[in-house]
Amino acid sequence: MLVGSLLLVATVQAATTAPAKPKAVKIVEPYVKVGLTKASYNGIVSAVTAFVNENLLADGEKVSKVVITKKSGLLYFVDITLPGGTVVKSAFFKDNSKGGIDYFFPTAMNVPDTKAATKKAKEEAKQNNQTAPVAGASLPKSDKPVVEVFVMTYCPYGTQIEKGLLPVMKALGEMADIQIKFVSYTMHGAKEFTENLAQYCINKEQPTKFWPYLECFLKEADSAGCLASNNIDTAKVTACATATTEQYQLVSTGTNFPIHKDANVKYGVQGSPTLVINGVEANSGRDSASLLKTICSAFNTQPAACATVLSSATPAPGFGTGTTNSTAAASCN
Repeated sequence: MLVGSLLLVATVQAATTAPAKPKAVKIVEPYVKVGLTKASYNGIVSAVTAFVNENLLADGEKVSKVVITKKSGLLYFVDITLPGGTVVKSAFFKDNSKGGIDYFFPTAMNVPDTKAATKKAKEEAKQNNQTAPVAGASLPKSDKPVVEVFVMTYCPYGTQIEKGLLPVMKALGEMADIQIKFVSYTMHGAKEFTENLAQYCINKEQPTKFWPYLECFLKEADSAGCLASNNIDTAKVTACATATTEQYQLVSTGTNFPIHKDANVKYGVQGSPTLVINGVEANSGRDSASLLKTICSAFNTQPAACATVLSSATPAPGFGTGTTNSTAAASCN
């Protein structure tokens, strides 16, 4: 009886005892964490958002979110969520006396991580026996030189070398294997991602139409018009673009474009343009005459086409048919 009574009492107590109340969670607002008033915080976020949308993104694109993570004097650190979900850590300097954002740093670099990445890149370059670009006379020889030109489609210096290369391609034809490839990252927004992908797919699916398309595109960057004028099957291009995007897990709002990544790593490509002939980075002017001379120096026996007289005028950077007096080897990197 005693044991039964104790069990009964314990059961009644358990049934009548009120459940413990959950502990209250204190929510700290983002502006409090960085020592700002709500109005100041929201004003800065709005200013950063407007600046990035209007000056750093392609037309129609907008950042998803901006969060101020830290404040040190007049230096602010922010996490910016781009379309597609990529978060970029950035920073800006605000001069309170002027009332605005005076200096914006698109990417805040983590110094230890950057040092580690640089050390790794140098080690990989050493393993790949990379050297400085060589002049034509020192290039390896072959019966049919392989010419790989790494570009970004909207890099003005990539388009510059492509314009110089077109007459060379016409002069040599199939005597040399001239290939346009892409740097494994982009720098000119979503339009460059789209054009890189389109050119890759035209070359892959309709290779005889690639060079005529490129020649057209380099004049005014009119992709739609050049597709139509060259009777390119856009359905094939679209299907290829969809399959390639899935294969390489491409993201149009990012900067990664790894379609030719293996070749980029092999040659240590670090910008647009990079000219590689017979597996060695080559040094050449970007005018047609210089490019023909450089490529022809890589033949075991130069064909008669190497005597073709081409223009020695350097194409102007960007689009169009103009020329420039500058021979500086500028690049996008």
